[in-house]
Amino acid sequence: MAKQIFEGIKILDFTWIGAGPQVGREFAEHGATVLRVESHRRPDGVRAAPPFKDGIPGINRSAFGTAFNTNKLSMSLDLTYPKGAEVARRLVKWADVLADSMTPGSLARFGLDYESCRQIKPDIIYYSTCQMGQKGPLATFGGYGIFAVAYAGHCYLTGWPDGEPNVLFNYYSDMVAPFYLVTAVAAALAYRRKTGKGMYLDQSQVEVGGSLLAPAMMDYLVNGRIAQRLGNTDPYMAPHSVYPCLGDDRWVAITVASGDEWRALASIIGEAWTGDTRFATLRGRKEHEDELDRLIAEWTREHAAEEVMALLQERGVPAGAVKTAEDLFHDPQLKHRQHFRWLEHPEIGVHAYNAPAYTLSKTPAHIWRAGAPLGQDNEYAYKTILGMSDDEISDLMAAGTITTEDDVLAVLRGPKR
Repeated sequence: MAKQIFEGIKILDFTWIGAGPQVGREFAEHGATVLRVESHRRPDGVRAAPPFKDGIPGINRSAFGTAFNTNKLSMSLDLTYPKGAEVARRLVKWADVLADSMTPGSLARFGLDYESCRQIKPDIIYYSTCQMGQKGPLATFGGYGIFAVAYAGHCYLTGWPDGEPNVLFNYYSDMVAPFYLVTAVAAALAYRRKTGKGMYLDQSQVEVGGSLLAPAMMDYLVNGRIAQRLGNTDPYMAPHSVYPCLGDDRWVAITVASGDEWRALASIIGEAWTGDTRFATLRGRKEHEDELDRLIAEWTREHAAEEVMALLQERGVPAGAVKTAEDLFHDPQLKHRQHFRWLEHPEIGVHAYNAPAYTLSKTPAHIWRAGAPLGQDNEYAYKTILGMSDDEISDLMAAGTITTEDDVLAVLRGPKR
């Protein structure tokens, strides 16, 4: 196998949940050595998120938990216990990049903020990603993607015009923010290669979310208009919605942005009502949009979603079947691109992982390892990376610095009475 583009790069990963770990995952799948540090006493919360293998919860049984950490090494280390922070600072010497997705100030308590790490490793590239960024009056605002998309304005714009704001599925900023950082970290690595200098990268996930609403913001600044919830409609397209099809809960999305697209759609439907002059122009279709949607739905109900998609796309009309999770595993395009990679997890067994949505021509992703059970690579981390002896490791275990499965059980049982 050809050398991968980030082979030789070492990343010390203190991130958790989704947005932070996804960044390291992209590098791990393109050759970097990514060492993830967690504690059994306070593991990554996503390890407690369903779905679980056989529906049975467990720290290493969450498909969601393993999905964000393919190819990574897992090390158990409690920074709050004796010598925990000292061990982490030794790891900083090893790393090229340090990753942080905790609330600002969290790593600083252990002497692992950027300035402290730069004293240990002058050329370290250090990135942090959090809700609001590291500075400012709301910097200590902690939370998850649901808060970021609400604060950035997405929830206000999502929902029906006469209804309440809705939460975006999968918390949009969490799915987009990682790729801003992947690009920035790659640029920082290139800069370091040229200059020998490291860099600090400070990301606000709220600002990432806000950047995706640039047209709405410009409309307000220029025209004084505040964007409102539109349901499935669009101010410049009609029809623009999802329509029911043959089968149980089957749907197709259709959008028409031009006169040519409308005429093509009308000719495919072939019903007399498509010749109604009220629908001949965009203005007319917008003015009678509810009726138009009802009539189109009467037609789509007689056809399979994939049939409608194929008919319309052949004539240049944008359309797409609304896919279920099951559909995706049978999709010929995703199969052709090898989107799903099947890996064996020590506790979950064999299951599917998403490959990157991009392919590098000379160094494509190599996904070979499922997200590891917590602490699976302790021996490699403590012996090979840190060069510790068996006695040193035993001392750390006795002190509680190296955590184990027993620590999870102790946390679940609660304090002794």
